[in-house]
Amino acid sequence: MAAKRSDDIYPQIGNALWGGRLADAIDNTCADHEVVPAPQQAILEGLASALPDTEIKALIATQRGRRVLKPNAYRLVQAGDEQVLLLTCDVHGAAVVPWDLNDRTAVHWSSPAPEATQRVKDLVATELALQDATKSAKSAEKERDALRRAPGDDTYAPQALAAATQKHQDAVRRVHQLMSEQHALLSALGNRRPRPVVRAVQEDGQPKAALCLAEQPYAVAVHMQRYAADNLKRAGKTRGYDLAESLADTGQLSKGMNVLQQWQITHADGTVSKLWRLAAVTGNNRALARLDVFGVRPEHLVTGMPQSLVPMPKDKKDGPEPLLLSLREILNRLSARLNRDGAKPETAATDPSLRAAKIATVSAEIVIGCTKPEALEHVLRALNVNDHLRGIQPYDEDARLIALFATLVDAYARESLLADALAEAFPQARAVDLLDLTGVRDALTVNGPLDPLEPLVPAGADVSPVVLRDIAVRAITALVFPGIPPETGQTTNARTVRDTGRFWPVVRGTLQEPAWSLIRAKAAEGRTRLWSAAVAQLFVRRGNILSALGLFGPTEAKEGAGQDPRPLAELLLGAEAGDAAAWAALVQRMAPALIHAPQPFITPGQGSEAGEGRKGVRRAPKTALASLTLAYTAGAPGVSRALLLAFAKAVLEHPDSVRPPESDDGTPLVCYGEQDWAEKNRTAITAGMVIAPDAEGRPTCYVADKEWFDELFPVALGTPASAASKSPANAPAGTGDTTDAGAVTTTHGEAAADPRDQLATLRRELPARVELVEGSYLKAVDAAHILMTDFEDAHRLRVQLGEDPLPAEQRIEWMEKLAKVRAAAQASVTTLEQVEALILKV
Repeated sequence: MAAKRSDDIYPQIGNALWGGRLADAIDNTCADHEVVPAPQQAILEGLASALPDTEIKALIATQRGRRVLKPNAYRLVQAGDEQVLLLTCDVHGAAVVPWDLNDRTAVHWSSPAPEATQRVKDLVATELALQDATKSAKSAEKERDALRRAPGDDTYAPQALAAATQKHQDAVRRVHQLMSEQHALLSALGNRRPRPVVRAVQEDGQPKAALCLAEQPYAVAVHMQRYAADNLKRAGKTRGYDLAESLADTGQLSKGMNVLQQWQITHADGTVSKLWRLAAVTGNNRALARLDVFGVRPEHLVTGMPQSLVPMPKDKKDGPEPLLLSLREILNRLSARLNRDGAKPETAATDPSLRAAKIATVSAEIVIGCTKPEALEHVLRALNVNDHLRGIQPYDEDARLIALFATLVDAYARESLLADALAEAFPQARAVDLLDLTGVRDALTVNGPLDPLEPLVPAGADVSPVVLRDIAVRAITALVFPGIPPETGQTTNARTVRDTGRFWPVVRGTLQEPAWSLIRAKAAEGRTRLWSAAVAQLFVRRGNILSALGLFGPTEAKEGAGQDPRPLAELLLGAEAGDAAAWAALVQRMAPALIHAPQPFITPGQGSEAGEGRKGVRRAPKTALASLTLAYTAGAPGVSRALLLAFAKAVLEHPDSVRPPESDDGTPLVCYGEQDWAEKNRTAITAGMVIAPDAEGRPTCYVADKEWFDELFPVALGTPASAASKSPANAPAGTGDTTDAGAVTTTHGEAAADPRDQLATLRRELPARVELVEGSYLKAVDAAHILMTDFEDAHRLRVQLGEDPLPAEQRIEWMEKLAKVRAAAQASVTTLEQVEALILKV
């Protein structure tokens, strides 16, 4: 032994032999409790490499010739329907990495879309190039200044100075170009990063009780870990005390729960290192503060520690800048350095060797087994949410609402009502019974892709990101604002209790709302905030969740949202065919995209309550939707239905745009409200922006922004008075308006429509109506084929089993119904033949 370890403050990590014994004991204990253990490699490299040399011996016992964990070293926790086996032990204070998936920082992560991941790679490359360009610019500036101040009559000095000046200008220009690219990439990312996706690690094709991140380049891994740590540190500033100073002064007073997680890092030479580390599920702030006290950066633990940061004295093997990948070696070198520095009498009290003494080892609980590894991430996230929702620390409002929505989804799943609620909200779904409820929970809480929502798409409809996001928004709306059964028409004077159905009690119990009869505006506002925070996570650019206030009122909170069940494609066709109800439903579907656009069209608290003179017109979110709706039905100056439909399609598709929009003629685009701005002050055109359409629905050279929206759809358009004033039937008598005095009127006193306008409107709407009829007939044909297949199967099975036929009365009843359907179908065929003849005459 090199030193007396009992005299050292900071522990040394034991050898691999005891790590293997610990892995055997964990496997045997998990087998006894019938749970799936963590992989042996994870135990050896992530857990045993973080335990002091004497700690492992204290955890293991021998029972009937086999190694097991001592009874006081572990406990079995029930988390919903799952069980988790936790190992209680003391780990090295610098061995735990903060978890990226902490619910307190949920607002800083966007959905894990592939294009967002690629943008992060581009951003990292741009930042590295910007660092090099900044260094080159400073070097060129020094070179220029040196030549400018150089004395002497060198005839070549002016030429050298001119060359150096040009070199500096080129370097500065390159810096500005890279800064613009960086700003555009950050804007395309919504100034957030895609949430890391973890999955249960596979060993021999079987999932194990540990997590694994997808493979990522070294620079990207460093960037993401720094981003996670910065946001966690920012969220921790709301504490009423300094956590790092508290840990240094009194140590850690409570345990934290940790999970074994693997980082897969691709290095510049193409090699891939797979590093196992302990990640803090609960106590993320404590884990980050401990690393801060130790002077260790989180990204160095998960990507490799530069050897120069933890050098060994007189070690000839130390190279210039190799990375230490072994957690055991990193912690042993760190402990050796701290022990060595702490023994020096001249060491200051602020040195990490003295500040970290109280947290040299900390008590922790490690996940070493579970009953269902595929759901481990969800179970741990739920435990983290519950720990925070019941805590006393300040909680960011947006993050609290997101965590509360996750709890609501879990409540539906726990009551076995999640599938039923979605089946009721999507009556045209292709296969509700095939839903992967775990995947659905992850999709609705943006902890995974939206693909598990595909069974909710209507049969025959195309599956696209736009459709899946619309499905997710409708599902969130149905869960937050569930419908209740209609009131029965009882005429007795006896007191009755309103039947609130199966779903409302889940919402009330989770959100702790008052009784159904006491639902008022306050409860509706609280639930609208919850809905807005949950929906905001589905978009890359997260707008202000207060922009949705007023979209739902007490009626929706009590009776349900009452959504139109038609899919997006059918609503677009219906709006094109002149269906005002379809357009009104489409406007409601557009609302989240209007709020969370790169140039938001709906913002909260715009203007001044004192009047329009100081800050502009005050506009509530609901008036913006009302203006869009009335622009279709009542009309507005400069607004055509072609413009409305083009705008609706562009708004619904903008979140999935990968490239910035471009004009047809190559003209540089500019935001509509920034036409008169200097070019350097204009907003960069990024992916997701919407090109403003003209009256014919064609793209212009402007990007639609709030100024464009408010100009075309003003506040006055959304008020009932303005809509009524547009109708001659509601005009007050005696106004003296004789403009249309000679116009032809109908029997109701309304001016007759111009036949030319009627013909133009019909020619514009008829193609969409033909498509709607075609879709309806295709559905009917598919239903008939399915019915025939079912009856063929029933006949085959009856003959095979020798069963008696159904009663004659039931067969006659079915035949009468089908005869009526066949007669209606034959009549419709005759009608379609007449339509075919009329098409030739239009």
